[in-house]
Amino acid sequence: MARIGPMARRRLSGDLIWTVARPASLVVVAAAWELASRSGSVTPFVLPSLSSVLLRIWTDGTTGDLAINAGLSLYRTIAGFLLAASGGVLLGLAMTRVVAVRWFFDPLISVGFPMPKIAFLPVIVLWLGLYDVSKISMVVFDAIFPVITATVLGIKSVERELLWSARNMGAGEREMVWQVLLPAAAPQIMTGLQVALPLSLIVAIVTEMLMGGYGLGGAMMTASRFADSRGVFAGIVEIAVVGYVLVKAMALLRRRLLIWHPEALDPSA
Repeated sequence: MARIGPMARRRLSGDLIWTVARPASLVVVAAAWELASRSGSVTPFVLPSLSSVLLRIWTDGTTGDLAINAGLSLYRTIAGFLLAASGGVLLGLAMTRVVAVRWFFDPLISVGFPMPKIAFLPVIVLWLGLYDVSKISMVVFDAIFPVITATVLGIKSVERELLWSARNMGAGEREMVWQVLLPAAAPQIMTGLQVALPLSLIVAIVTEMLMGGYGLGGAMMTASRFADSRGVFAGIVEIAVVGYVLVKAMALLRRRLLIWHPEALDPSA
């Protein structure tokens, strides 16, 4: 049986300590929340106990309300994100390859990126109504900007020597795009997608809050109107869990797609 060396033992113990320490802050916040709510210094309306909030989440889960609301919010988030991802990559690629496209869209991206796109919500409602199409459209409108920017920057950062080598080997425009530019720019494009995904969830929740209806944001606003403090805090916890799962899933997808890239290598390799 192979013996573990001292270096490997230290690394294993360090990984174990980090694994245990990572959720420590969450445990501290949860304990402080429960103690503060039970201390009597605040009323249950202002800060319901964590245990009662978790019980409310369990009740919503057993009645099916949680599945409906979370499912609708995820549907709007993922649908808007996928549209923004595909459209953003294609538009960003076109901006780097076609001068007329870059000339037309570059000022629009420069002006639109920093502005709060939620200001267009009344216009979207006037044009598309109060249903899923308008909510998904707002997600696309918000999430597409970081994808376009990351794609443009990623393609522009591809080394010219790599492009020259591909040209000298007889690569055409299609081979240049699919076999050289997009793979070389993939890390930065994935970074843009990692920014766009949580942004998609944020916009989906905000539009649900403002427009009403089903969804995690709409359920929170309904609870607020009826002075249901536990329902509001339950919505916060549910959104936090959904956001965490989406971020972790996107990080896992990045590692899988970029397994060939140096960033995926073990630092000790």
